[in-house]
Amino acid sequence: MGDHTGDKEIIMFGRETQLVDCREAMGLGRGGGLAQRGTLSEAARPDVIAIAMTPGRRHITKPVCEITQGLRRENIQVSVLVLEAGAGIPMDDVGASNISKGYGSSFGMTAKEIEQIARHKLVLIHMGNVNSHIISKAKKILKYINIPAVIACEYPIDFEDFAKAGIKTKFVKPKNPETEGTVVAIVSGITRGETCSRIKLNELAKEIRQILGQKIEASHAVRSDLLIREGLMASEGE
Repeated sequence: MGDHTGDKEIIMFGRETQLVDCREAMGLGRGGGLAQRGTLSEAARPDVIAIAMTPGRRHITKPVCEITQGLRRENIQVSVLVLEAGAGIPMDDVGASNISKGYGSSFGMTAKEIEQIARHKLVLIHMGNVNSHIISKAKKILKYINIPAVIACEYPIDFEDFAKAGIKTKFVKPKNPETEGTVVAIVSGITRGETCSRIKLNELAKEIRQILGQKIEASHAVRSDLLIREGLMASEGE
C-alpha cells in the first residue's frame, strides 16, 4: 500500500489509466510498503473508499492493498483511507473505564476522516476477523454518514446481525436504527493478513459494480450535529 509521498501516481491497468493522489506521509516498514495511520490515497474519481485498520504488530492493512489493486484492474476507482485509530473497538462498546484498565486500544473516527469518506459514492469496510468487532466498527463508521457500505470479512455475517446492532441494512430493518449509512452487501471469506483470492476479488467487484450502477449520490450528508455533540467538531459559535 505504499505510495509516493506528496505526489501523484499514474497507474496503468491494460489500456486504462488511473490517477491516484498519494499520501502526505512516508510509508512504514521495509521499502515503505505499509501506509501510515491517518493517511488517505485518493482516486481522481471518488467511486469507492476502502477503509483499512491502523497498522501495527497485530493489525496490518493486507489484504486491503490487494483488494484495491484488484478493483482498480476492473476499472473501479478506489481511494484508500488508513484510519488514525483503527485498532481496538469503539469506546461506546467497552466504556472509558475499561480502556483505562488496559483492555486494549479504542477505535475511533476523526471529523476529517468522516468528511473524506463522505466525498465518495460507496464505502468498503474491512475491519479484521472478529465478527463482533466488525459490527461495532461498521456501526461507528456509518453512524455519521448516509452512505452505502460493503462489508469484507472472514467469517459469515448476515444482515440480521447488523440490524440487531441498530445498523441499517438493505434487507433487514433494525427496530431502532442508530446509523445514517446502510450495509448493502457482505462478502465473507476475506482474511486479515492473508492474500485475497481471485474468486473473492471477483465477488467484491461484482457487488460494487452492481451498486455503482444504481442511482446513488456522488457525495453524502454528514450528521454535523452528532459530531459537535460528541466533541469531534467545533460548533460555528466557538
